[in-house]
Amino acid sequence: MRKPPVVAVAALACLGVVTGCSGPATGSGGDTASHAASPSTRAEGGATSRAPAPPPDHEPVRYTPSWTDRTVRTARGHLVNTCVPKALRNKATTLTTSDKVHLSALVLGSGPNGVLLDHEQGYNICSFIDIGKKLAAEGYHVVIPEYRNHGASQKSADNEHIDRDARAGLAELRRVGAERVFVGGASCGGTTAAVAGADTRLPVTGLLMMSSPARCGGVDAVAAVRKIKVPTLVVASPGDMNGNIEKDAREVYAASVAKNKKLVIDPSGYHGTDMIRRGGASGVKLRSQVVKFIASSFSRPR
Repeated sequence: MRKPPVVAVAALACLGVVTGCSGPATGSGGDTASHAASPSTRAEGGATSRAPAPPPDHEPVRYTPSWTDRTVRTARGHLVNTCVPKALRNKATTLTTSDKVHLSALVLGSGPNGVLLDHEQGYNICSFIDIGKKLAAEGYHVVIPEYRNHGASQKSADNEHIDRDARAGLAELRRVGAERVFVGGASCGGTTAAVAGADTRLPVTGLLMMSSPARCGGVDAVAAVRKIKVPTLVVASPGDMNGNIEKDAREVYAASVAKNKKLVIDPSGYHGTDMIRRGGASGVKLRSQVVKFIASSFSRPR
């Protein structure tokens, strides 16, 4: 059984998900810059229609990024993770949370159907970039925020209220014209996606939680899924975090009030998006399943 990356274990330990914290997690991540407008959006039937002009991009903000050695500034002036391909760096912008922490975020695609993708603690904004690009190409409006204390996002003494970072991503989707949203994430990103999705003003179409602990710091996904009735996909690998993640996934699944819910036990042994990015044939299959699940959530009657 493959073990999850050490950086993920360290990050979850710091948040109290597993025991024994040896210090802050390190890795790569990024802030974001202005996003280009797409002239049209794909309707559910596949036809394209003229999309309204997007609102102006956020102004760049001066702040110290969490991982200075893996951060660059875009032509627009936003900070972005060096892991983001140069061709996508103009899709970056800077979000500000309710407690005034500045986040890097990628805004991909356009249209009324929004998708929030929250990465794992200890990972970075590029964890979901491949899925985000595919969804954007298929007509969805995707926001991928980078958490505080990660990558090009701002350092913060408060790492307990990371649900505020997910809420900033949802606020951005609403600002740029999303009329309904799918919320998803990996590890603690899935936990925060559930919590943020439980009380957003936007109609939520579905929920994805990959290797997500039931509780992460001060964020409680079990309480959240008791309020979310939309289609829910919960994914975990046996043996991940000594079996604790599968145990939590089953707890979340049991607590979910969704009529359409599915629990997938992935055989790869990897954690979070590594199940897709490093899982070989099973990863390709899981990636396709995730994308199809997201798309199908929007095809259901409103």
